[in-house]
Amino acid sequence: MPRVPMITERDGLATEHHAAFDAIATSRGAVRGPFAALMNAPALAERVAHVGTYVRYQSSLPADLRELAIIAVASELDCAFEMVAHHTAAAEVGVPETTITQVEAQAPLTEMEAGVACVVAYARELRRNNRVSQATFDAALGRFGVVGVTELTATLGYYAMIASVLNAFEVLPS
Repeated sequence: MPRVPMITERDGLATEHHAAFDAIATSRGAVRGPFAALMNAPALAERVAHVGTYVRYQSSLPADLRELAIIAVASELDCAFEMVAHHTAAAEVGVPETTITQVEAQAPLTEMEAGVACVVAYARELRRNNRVSQATFDAALGRFGVVGVTELTATLGYYAMIASVLNAFEVLPS
């Protein structure tokens, strides 16, 4: 059971926060998961959702690699909700089930296709070491360019924040 109220209906908020709730509901289909918890601080929820919309839907990273980056950080942070949600999202953008499972299980990079391994290595190093080695950084820079590697880094940071919300408040997949 979540540790904070899960606000999934706009009636649970003061009128001045309805616009924030509506914006999140419109952009995501509903207010659930991390945003239901974050709605306890509506101004924060609104700002977090704005960044999330960019990194999830507007980033220059290919959708399949973006979803695998999210799964990689979710796996590193043991965030069940995020892994379940993005397992489905990765499958929807055409990522093979075996690849999704490899990333979730933290399989060795040698078992992964080069593009996947590049993203996963970057995610793992950043989470485990709080840094990325020069070789890993150069590989990501070469594959994605400056904008792409910046967006990859921000995506990993964003989803680490979301995992923190989900894990701290004990929000589990349904």
